[in-house]
Amino acid sequence: MKAFTDIPISILDLAPIREGGTAAEAFRNSLDLARRAEEWGYERFWLAEHHNIPGIASAATAVLIGHIAGGTSRIRVGAGGIMLPNHAPLMVAEQFGTLESLYPGRIDLGLGRAPGGDRMTMRALRRYEAGADAFPRDLLELQGYFRPATPGQAVRAIPGEGLDVPIWLLGSSDFSARLAAELGLPFAFASHFAPDYLLAALALYRENFKPSDSLAEPRVMVGVNGFAADTDEEAARLFTSLQQAFLNLIRGRPGALLPPVDDIDDLWTPAERAQVERMTRVSVVGSPETVAEGLKILIDATDADELIFASQIHDHPARLRSYEILAQLHGRA
Repeated sequence: MKAFTDIPISILDLAPIREGGTAAEAFRNSLDLARRAEEWGYERFWLAEHHNIPGIASAATAVLIGHIAGGTSRIRVGAGGIMLPNHAPLMVAEQFGTLESLYPGRIDLGLGRAPGGDRMTMRALRRYEAGADAFPRDLLELQGYFRPATPGQAVRAIPGEGLDVPIWLLGSSDFSARLAAELGLPFAFASHFAPDYLLAALALYRENFKPSDSLAEPRVMVGVNGFAADTDEEAARLFTSLQQAFLNLIRGRPGALLPPVDDIDDLWTPAERAQVERMTRVSVVGSPETVAEGLKILIDATDADELIFASQIHDHPARLRSYEILAQLHGRA
């Protein structure tokens, strides 16, 4: 079996807006984290598209990717992901063709089929629920724009055509797992917030994978919430910010990222606790020793080729420390 030190590690960032903070602060913190991650040896730094959520500033994802890539020099930067139903495939190809032209060899394009917001937000984006049904067709169209143009081709992505922009499919069920296998694309599972079908989806992907020009063998990335601190108690306290975020989400009241609390049990009902714990069960929370054991269990269960860590930690220095500990465990810092 693989060891944690055998596989790349990456970061998934939402540019979190803290309670009392601003988007501008979130962007400064994200760039600072990306620069530290580059020093610590992380493979990639991804940003996720969300809309109309007060605690997430990464709505204009391609713009923010350019900001992060421009402020770093080596780490891969990309989308984890772009929600394709919200966009015309040509525009995505042009945006990421531009990014790849500016930062060659460093740009990833992860794609999801969820809207990244509620129904009213979808309407405001001029997109509709049926867009998810068109995802396979839109994906093929997008892939076509990155290929060299053919004679007489009427619509071309300029920049975009002929550029090597790696495409990943993201998912939390069997749909994207099947599609990624069929098209021979790498697959990232969103187990950091929707872990229910993790093992089933990975098995389905691996069993049905068809080699492609871009990928000879299955490649799996697993999302995990990483909350590392010097002690188990401090890590558990930091984790309560994420627990509060999920609690507010299931109550239909998403908000800014809240500071940690001493006793999360004061805030939720038993039913709410069970739901939050189900959604966050792919998490490693604790001291370096505790986290190392949790990572071993996760890698043994999933045989992941890469782990991508999400750490919604309210205090920026504590978030940096968490990622530094993970890098130290990985043997790179």
